Parts: sequence; structure tokens; C-alpha cells
Amino acid sequence: MTWNTLPHISKLFSSLVLCMSLSGCAFNSIFINYPSQIAPYKQQLNSPTAQLNLTEIANEIDSNDGLLYAQESGRMAQINGDFTQSKTYFDQAIEAYQAFDDKAKVSITDMSAQASSLVLNDNAIPYRGPGYERIMLHQYQAFNYLFSGDAQGALVEVRRSNELQSSEQERYQKSQKSVQAMANGTIDAEIDKLGKTTGSVSSSFLNAYSYYTTGLLYELLGEPNDAFIDYRKAAQITPDNPYLQKDLVRLAKQLSMPQYNEFKRKWGEAVLPKKDQGQVVMIIEKGFAIEKQSLTVPFTIDGNWQTVSLATYPQRLNNVPPIQIQGLGTVLKAQPLANIDALAVNALKEDLPAALVRQALRTYAKAEMAQSVRSESKRRRDQIDAGAIAMQLFNVITEQADRRSWLTLPSQVQIARQYVNAGTYNISLENRQNTSIDVKNNKTTLIWIIDTGNRTRFYSIIL
Repeated sequence: MTWNTLPHISKLFSSLVLCMSLSGCAFNSIFINYPSQIAPYKQQLNSPTAQLNLTEIANEIDSNDGLLYAQESGRMAQINGDFTQSKTYFDQAIEAYQAFDDKAKVSITDMSAQASSLVLNDNAIPYRGPGYERIMLHQYQAFNYLFSGDAQGALVEVRRSNELQSSEQERYQKSQKSVQAMANGTIDAEIDKLGKTTGSVSSSFLNAYSYYTTGLLYELLGEPNDAFIDYRKAAQITPDNPYLQKDLVRLAKQLSMPQYNEFKRKWGEAVLPKKDQGQVVMIIEKGFAIEKQSLTVPFTIDGNWQTVSLATYPQRLNNVPPIQIQGLGTVLKAQPLANIDALAVNALKEDLPAALVRQALRTYAKAEMAQSVRSESKRRRDQIDAGAIAMQLFNVITEQADRRSWLTLPSQVQIARQYVNAGTYNISLENRQNTSIDVKNNKTTLIWIIDTGNRTRFYSIIL
């Protein structure tokens, strides 16, 4: 390496630092994959003894990935039972989404971030969660209100969650028109692979969990017609869930709907409570959301090494069998309601065409930079092509797949519902951790169960 080359290399890396500072990029997102950043917090949540400390991640809410950190902080506080703190963090995430919506034009910061992504990677782009995350955000904010005693506040949030399912679908359809011409064999093959992974779940923005929660709140707050509508939407997404089927039969009978006879033939007679009975409704969340993986392919352009890194998911998703609940007189089997992992995979599938376009532009930009550096080295007649070597190292180091996603969401959700005599019950999941609940006559005891693997948390409320 000659001394003439050193200023060029220094200029290259100075430009890198300047580019990152202009875009407001957090170093963590660009060079350290996101799943490894959040792993210690998931370990704390899953430990029966570890104390959760959110100070460090909450301090990042003002960073480039602030929306994601606000979602994670809110969810972790919520899992830990701190609904007040969770609400504060979720409010910050909601404000961040609204800021994205309210931007009338691209700001200088946005332009810089987009430019940085062409030199660095997609992690330089400020994080805006996919539609399913925004929907889940409002649903979980509804839970914060509900378990803090504000049922009306909860209803406002789940209504917003349902509205977003429609608006996100419209947004996706518009974006698809702009990327249809970009499709090619590689894109089609990857989309097909991801589609096979998700099974019967065909989109990221139709969420049976959200519709069911809205329907449940409508019913418990005395609005059975609205409840029927949302239960039916949930059943259209998850048609084989017997609890949803029973809900539809029951409400169709109570409301004297013409569909009652059809539902009765398909799913049996409506089950109604007996005298002195109350209702137990269980929402069971299992595990943590699936993590994105990185697919990296090295290749050369004009003798210069390049790499391409894209986010992907495993070809198979874990299926949780029906969870058994003991303690209600008989063994009650929960049934699958929503596969959050499948929503995440579909979200990646829907974003893939645009992501590949950004990747192609980035590959071209880096190849041009490498060629420029090599030409400069040849002009200076360096005995060792140090600038080109440095450029290749730069390309390899900075090419990181965007693996950001909301990782403290559950992997899957199941529900169970049963009428029991009023009294006190000691319930448990799979004969493991247990809790005591009260059931009152003509009331509903809602039990929200969060099972992270090594630890199970129970939160209940009587409505």
C-alpha cells in the first residue's frame, strides 16, 4: 500500500460515517443483526427469576429504529404486567406511525436515509413496521386499557385495529400495482417458497386474533350485532375453530338471525349458560415471534467481490398442538385462532419485490464505487490495489440483511371458552404453572395467558 492510497481509504470511511450521521442511523441496526439485540430481553422475559430492565432499550426510542423499540418496550412491559408503562410506550409507537402518515413530502432526513441504504443496507431506512404490527399495536393497547379497568378505551383501540385491517389491505394493493412490472423468476420463486410456508394464511393484514378480540369486547359490552360481524370475520380467516363456530351459532340464535338454521346444521345446537353459571374465556399466547434469517450470496462484478443479503424465513413454521387446560372440572382443549408467524412471513412476501429493487440499486451503486476506487488506484499506479481491497471489505461488511421485526409478539394464539358454575377454580396449562380464578353468575371471566416457554403469566378480569 502506498501513502497515496491512504487518503482515499480515509475519505471512503469518512463518507461512511457522515452518511450514517446524516440519516440518523443507529450503529446497532446497520452492523449488528436485530434478533441478537433483542435476545437478552427475551431471555429475561422467559426466565422464572430474572428481573426485566427496559432502561437501555427504552432509551433508544428516539433513534432510527425508535418505533420498533417503542413496540418492543411496550410489549415487554405488558408481558410483565405493567400495563400503565406499556401504554406509555405504545402511545409513542402510535405517534411514530402517525408521523409517517402525516408526512406530506419526503424530508431531507428521509432522502439521506434512502441514499444511505444504497451505500450501506436497508437497516439505514427508518423502521416503519409492516401492517400486521400496527394492527397488533392497537390490539395490545386495547388490552392495556381493558386490564386497567377502562373497557370503553379498549373498544376504541380495537375499532382502530379493525379499521387498519382494511386500510392496510388498500395500501398493499396500491403498492402491488407499482411493483408488478418488477417481477421475475427469482422474485416469483422466493414468493412461492414463502407462500408455501404460511399454509392457509394468505395475507399479513387479515388477523383473526384482532377480529375475535373486537367481537368479544362488543359482546361483553352489550353490542351483540357488532360482535356477530367480527366473529364472522374471524371465522372466515380461521374457519375450523370450533369456539368461533359455537359463538356464531349462539349469537345467531339470540338475535333470531336467518343464518341460525344453516349454522345449526353445520356446527350443532347453540350452547347457552345454565342458571348460576358464568363464562370463562381464555386467550392463550404461545412463544415468541419467528426471527428473520439472512440469505447471503457472494459474487464478483468486473473482478470486484460483492455480496447480496436478503431477509428470509425458514421453510417450515412450528405448529403448536391444542393446549390443554386443567381445573375447570374437565380437561378443556384450546384451539388455534391466529398464527402470528404466518402473518410475519406474508408481510415479508408482500415486501419482497420492493426489497429486491432496492437490493439491485444498491448492488449497482456499490459496483460503481468499487470500479471508481480501482480506476483511481490504477491512475496512481499503486503496486497493491489497496483501495479496491478496502472497497471490497466495505461492501462485505455493510451488506447486512434487514432482519428487523417485532420479536416479542407471540408465535401463535389459541382460544378456549366454557360455561361453568360460579365459584373459585385453580387452573393450569399442561399441568404446569397454575393460578386461581373467580367465576361469577352471569359474568365473564376473561383470562389472558402468556406462555413464553419457561414461564407462564396469567392475567384475568371479570366483565
